[in-house]
Amino acid sequence: MWLNNNVTEFILLGLTQDPFRKKILFVVFLIFYMGTLVGNLLIIATIKTSQTLGSPMYFFLFYLSLSDTCFSTTISPRTIVDSLLKEASIPFSECIIQVFTFHFFGCLEIFILILMAVDRYVAICKPLHYMTIMSHWVCGVLVVIAWVGSCVHSLVQICLALSLPFCGPNEIDHFFCDLQPLLKLACTDTYMINLLLVSNSGAICTVSFLMLMVSYIIILHSLRNHSAEGRRKALSTCISHIIVVILFFGPCIFIYTRPATTFPMDKMITIFYSIGTPMLNPLIYTLRNAEVKNAMKMLWKKKLVSDDRK
Repeated sequence: MWLNNNVTEFILLGLTQDPFRKKILFVVFLIFYMGTLVGNLLIIATIKTSQTLGSPMYFFLFYLSLSDTCFSTTISPRTIVDSLLKEASIPFSECIIQVFTFHFFGCLEIFILILMAVDRYVAICKPLHYMTIMSHWVCGVLVVIAWVGSCVHSLVQICLALSLPFCGPNEIDHFFCDLQPLLKLACTDTYMINLLLVSNSGAICTVSFLMLMVSYIIILHSLRNHSAEGRRKALSTCISHIIVVILFFGPCIFIYTRPATTFPMDKMITIFYSIGTPMLNPLIYTLRNAEVKNAMKMLWKKKLVSDDRK
């Protein structure tokens, strides 16, 4: 039920109100967003066009890059534009849409990271049955489940947001819409809603992180039985995944698993996992993966050849 009667838009206070600092933020956010787009879209194009990257690992990497691109796009473009404005406002309906898309693609990234861990577990611990267990059909079904699960999670966030009555204050002390800053503006006791938020977003982050850490510990333990070359390749891949997991889940757990209190560092931590991590992921996966780098070189050579023929 839509309980909002008096507030039709929110004012985003952003990271700072100083005009000079806002210009600096414009440049920084623009660089980060362009880096995110270029890196992730390059991985998407490489996996789609390369015949050597057809394994389930790269199938999931494709969707991780896609979710990173969309996740960053839910925040970065508006934040870049808002940094040029004296006062940034967002309509109530757009604010609700931003809450939905932010949580949808953030949750999708979590589920894709879990699927990547499952893929690595099967590849390393069950190598003889790998292609049977992780068939193309199974991978497709798992991705569909991840999309559906993300949608369910986001719908819960929307229901919580729409259950909040707003009757006066409309200044969000943040640079985008999320449930925590919205809870501070609600004209009602938000204790129960905050518990639901922690049990939803907080539980997903914490449980997923623990599952991933346990799975990688098992994987690393099983590497003792592999050859030196096999250990090196598997270790390189797993370390890349572990770095991504820690960079993404650490800030998320800090933000979503505590009561509705805010700290001065919250905005900077949010920047790290919502804008910084999507840009770092392509670097982490490409710099530590020879197959992806070789496929990118082949894609670049094909482009140069096609340009020469023109």
